This record gives sequence, C-alpha cells and structure tokens, in this order.
Amino acid sequence: MSATHPAQAGIRSTLVGVLANALLAGGKALAGILGNSAALVADAIESTSDIATSLIVMGGRRVAQRPPDEDHPYGHGKAEPLAALAVAVALLVAAGGIVVTAVRGILIPHPVPEKYTLAVLVAVIVIKETLFRFVWRTGHDTGSGAVKADAWHHRSDAITSAAALVGIVLAIWFNHPAADEYAALIGAGIIAFNGLRLARPAVLEITDAAPPPELEQKVRAAALTAGGVKAIDKCRIRKMGFDFYVDIHVVVDGGIPVREGHDIAHRVKDTLQAAGLRVADTLVHIEPDDEERMARARRNADAQAAGGAPQVRDPKSVEFP
Repeated sequence: MSATHPAQAGIRSTLVGVLANALLAGGKALAGILGNSAALVADAIESTSDIATSLIVMGGRRVAQRPPDEDHPYGHGKAEPLAALAVAVALLVAAGGIVVTAVRGILIPHPVPEKYTLAVLVAVIVIKETLFRFVWRTGHDTGSGAVKADAWHHRSDAITSAAALVGIVLAIWFNHPAADEYAALIGAGIIAFNGLRLARPAVLEITDAAPPPELEQKVRAAALTAGGVKAIDKCRIRKMGFDFYVDIHVVVDGGIPVREGHDIAHRVKDTLQAAGLRVADTLVHIEPDDEERMARARRNADAQAAGGAPQVRDPKSVEFP
C-alpha cells in the first residue's frame, strides 16, 4: 500500500478544524450577544474567518498534490505556500477587525458582560488549544507551511478568547465594561504578530529561497554514494510545496564516455529520490575532475565536516516551516 500523500493528512486536519470552528463560532456569537460581551462577539467573528481560511488552505493543498502537466511541468506545489500566505493575510485582517470592534466598544457605553460568558470562553480556550496541537503536529509531520499557518489560526482564536476572558473578569470585578475591549486589543496585537511571522516563510518559499544547510548536506552525502561520482561541486535546492527540486553538479572522471556520464547522472537522480528526502526531481550536471573542481569539492567537504556550509552555496539559507 502506498504512503498517504502529505496533502491528504493536511486536508483531514482542516476538515476537523472547519467543523469545530463552525460549532464554536455559533456558540460564541450567541453567548456574546446574550451576555453583553463585545469581545466574545469579535471572537466569534474571528472563528468565522477561520472557516474561510481553512477552506482556502484545503483548496491549496488539493491543488499542490496534483501531478505535473503540460502547463505546470514542475507541478503545482506553489499553491501550498500561496495558501499559507492567504492565511497569514487573513490573520492580519482578523486582527484589524478586532481592533475596530474593540475601539467601538470602548467609545460606546454598554452593560457589563454576564458571568456565564466566562465558562464559554474557558471551554473555547481548551478546545482551540487542543486543535492547535493536533493541526500543528500534522503540519510538522508533513512539512506543510499552510497546515502550520492553519494551526496558528486556532491558537490565535485561543489567544483572543484568553484575552476576552481576562477582560471580562476585570469588567465584572471592577464594574468597568470596557475592560474586555482593552483585552481584545492586546489579543489583536498578538494575532497580527503571528500573521507577519507566518507570512515570511511563505513569501520566501514562493521566491525560491534556499532551504536550511542541513538538507543540502544530506543531499550531497546521498549523491556521493552513487557509483561513479568522485565529488560534489555545486548544489542548489528549492522547495515546491511538499517536495524539493535539486540542481546538482557532480564531478566524475573526465575521460569517461558520454554515455557512462549519462548513466552516472541517472544513478544520482535515482539515489536522491530513494533517500527519503522528499526530492521530487533532480537536474544533474556532469563535471570533469579537473584540479579546480576537485580542490573546491575538498574545501566543501572539509567545511561540512566542521559543521559549516559549503562554500559554493549561492542563496542565503532560510528556515522553512
């Protein structure tokens, strides 16, 4: 039986989140309206936005797992970071909406929230933090930035609920109705920060930034095991959705026939795709073993042995989710 595609695991976690958000949004809206809590109503609005962004993420993952075609020879993997970026933008929009609602609540007098809204918020915090951990684990296991972004949407909901909880406690304790709005403003700031934090890796992946040096070291080490390879010169890697595409220069005996060099290139490609590194495709350049290339390969090997990055790494390395 073939292994489940990472996108399928992500879609399942998203469906769980959509169902939970639908139930929580309705409960929070009802409790907020009846319980005089503007912060709880704003929290319900944020949960409703979670549903929309989760559906965007699910759609992005469905597109990302499509195989390459004539119009997209490298596959559809970019749909995954685009979905992550959409979620990050939605977080920023949700934060802005909460700020508007909170400021309106501060300026317009309203009654102190009812005490039973506290129980609703405690239940919401527990459920949303549980969802965050479940979805985050799925994102970590599949290497999906969009799934991790979706997980942070759950935690942002827990944060706003916690802020609303503190605000309502202060409002009831000190008979100051605007306290929950001030707490909502703090929660909005945290959500906006997480939106910006999630946007950065998505943008970097879309613009083909290099993955961490550890992955390149594993690719180089695996390629060296292919028969006929004397050394590794340049190696460039870019992430495309759930997978990686490798452009590698391997050094071989300069006197071998072209056909033998072609066979070595195929062995390198097959070796990398079988190495469990999620390498979807490899472009192999065959280089002769002249003195300059061999010296550079030795320097790179020494740098990796010492824990450093290869000297021929061109792009700046960034951390992908």
